[in-house]
Amino acid sequence: MRILVHDHSGHPFQAELSRELARRGHDVTHSYVEGYVSGKGRLEARPGESITFEAIGGAKKVDNQRMARRLLREVRRGFELVRHVRKVDPDIVMLSNVQIPTLVIFAFVTALLRRPWVLWHQDVYAVAVRSFTGSKLPRRFALVAWAFEVAERWCSRRAAAIVVIAPSFVPVHEEWGTADKVTVIPNWAPLDEIVPTERKNDWAIEHELDDVATLVYSGTLGLKHNPALLVRLARAVHDAGKPVRLVVVNEGPAVEVLQDEARRLDVPVTLLPFQPYERLPEVLGTGDVLVVLLEQEAGAFSVPSKTLSYLCAGRPVLGLMPGENLASSLVTRAGGLVLPPADGSLREAADWVSRVLADADLRDELGEASRDLAEQEFALEGCATRFERLLAAQVGAPVGDRRSLAKL
Repeated sequence: MRILVHDHSGHPFQAELSRELARRGHDVTHSYVEGYVSGKGRLEARPGESITFEAIGGAKKVDNQRMARRLLREVRRGFELVRHVRKVDPDIVMLSNVQIPTLVIFAFVTALLRRPWVLWHQDVYAVAVRSFTGSKLPRRFALVAWAFEVAERWCSRRAAAIVVIAPSFVPVHEEWGTADKVTVIPNWAPLDEIVPTERKNDWAIEHELDDVATLVYSGTLGLKHNPALLVRLARAVHDAGKPVRLVVVNEGPAVEVLQDEARRLDVPVTLLPFQPYERLPEVLGTGDVLVVLLEQEAGAFSVPSKTLSYLCAGRPVLGLMPGENLASSLVTRAGGLVLPPADGSLREAADWVSRVLADADLRDELGEASRDLAEQEFALEGCATRFERLLAAQVGAPVGDRRSLAKL
């Protein structure tokens, strides 16, 4: 097949899937939005790889705080994505993390062109906006949530197939009348790219973090997160008798929130922009404890993929997140701790972190359990085969009789 995978964010595991599909003999183009600020994966072809990576949208950083400009930009990007599809001319397109206005333009034009496409549904944006309206978003966003739901449902009905990342997404598609074309394939993280490293690694030394206890958060911080909770956690750990430095790798408005809260509570903090992907194992390896955040309202429509990277890195994980979230069960199975994302959880969280910081053997044990679980759950071959079969079914293409298929 000639396949186009477009992942707006440029995240690691989507790129890994495209590489695997190319390795299996398909003609694969993987595209992403260059100016979108996030932790991006390996987005260039390595020697000997038969895959094309292409950036669209320009290199200028995207400012998501200016809503009118954002809407106009996302509409324009929809037409740019259509031009990109026509240039690549694939048999099948799969979209991931695409913003709603972009998705609407794309779905409308591809319906006219009669091109099949697959929605890889990472977040239910309509539910997200509705959940935060009246708390983190003004009440007028209730109208935005309604418009997003109409648009997202309409686009879902136009997709040839839908991949969702957790069973909690299925009731939404049942309500929309699209559950009959939904397949649940949980996200994963690249085991061969995110590997355990020594705690005292080059990156830790460069940033003077090799001889201090650390809490590390690496990833986006948006509506689904409360960044101030990270600072208050570090303060609670210090008050429990274990001085600790908070390390946050992130870019955007949350940085100012973290700085202000750290000054207010007198918490030592290291704030860094997103790091090159090849250094991510060292970044995560620098954490004595890795922290996941997810607001209670986001539990049903989002699965924080940073959790999966943390497990690959082989470190103890603390989740301040809804217990019903799919990622929470992984953290618990790896021996980590999951507590509600609220100030009332901080004392228990701080006590647990203090025990982990005080016991090197416990840290090693929890780290090994994290990596072991990742190796059990994130095998690429089975996931890639499910995607390969699903894509082939939309275009009537045979996928061959290879060993990887026979195993399933």
